[in-house]
Order: sequence, then C-alpha cells, then structure tokens
Amino acid sequence: MAKEDNKTDILSIAEGFLSNLGEELNADNMNKLNSQQLTLLAYYLFRREMLEGGMIQLIYNGYGPFIFENPFAKCMRLWGLHDFSKLLYDGRRLYSQYRDAIMEANTDEDFMALYEQHPEMDVIDDEFVETEPSITEQLNEYVEQHLDAFIKA
Repeated sequence: MAKEDNKTDILSIAEGFLSNLGEELNADNMNKLNSQQLTLLAYYLFRREMLEGGMIQLIYNGYGPFIFENPFAKCMRLWGLHDFSKLLYDGRRLYSQYRDAIMEANTDEDFMALYEQHPEMDVIDDEFVETEPSITEQLNEYVEQHLDAFIKA
C-alpha cells in the first residue's frame, strides 16, 4: 500500500478500496467506505477515466453523477487542492450542459463523434493531464498526513 520510498501511494490505496467493493462502486456498497475513502476513490476513478478517455469517457461510462453531483470538488478544495477544485467546477458546468447528449450515444461511431462535437471538453482534459502528477502528489501528501481517516482497522 505504500511506495518503496515509504511515501503513501493513494492509487494503491484506492485500488484496494475498489477491490474490496468487488471492482464496482454502487449504491449498495458505498456505505462500506467512509467519506474520506469515498473521496479518494472518486479521485482514483476520475483520474483513471480522464487519462484513458477524458471528460466524454468519464460521463459516458456513468461516473458523472458520482463526480459532479456530489461534493467531490468541495472536498478537494477543503483538502487544499484549490486549482483542481476549480477545474472540477468547470467540468461540472460542462457535464451539466452536455451529459444528456453524451449519454445518448448508442454506437462506437456515435461515441467517437462526441469528441468532435464537444471540443470544449478538451480544455478540461488537457489541463488535467498537465497537472495530474502534481495533483496526485498533493493528494499523496494529504492522505499521508491523515492516514488514520483512510485506513480502517
């Protein structure tokens, strides 16, 4: 669960949460995690989707409500990640505006066309990709300082 240099590795911790949930987060099992753990898992899922396919993939794969309709952005601000929080609020505006159109894609062609139809999502995608290493490191530091809130006995 920790890097070899004894630094906390939030990605491994979050993978453990997801594994303990049977690889799927849903309404039936989210109560197995506390709010700190859910927030960390939200980052893990956000990061994974953003690095694989960006905002469009994140929304299409059904993570929009978990990320943008919950206090994830507020938690990031409270954890000291102000710029990331602003990026999430910008993403929330785009999510609210385009979620229905994105969720209507029925074929692979429809899905791929979404990237051309919504180039404004690229701004969020690009900013996250550029800042992800710093965001992940800041979250590693936060979790390390508050480890007891993330690790259950």
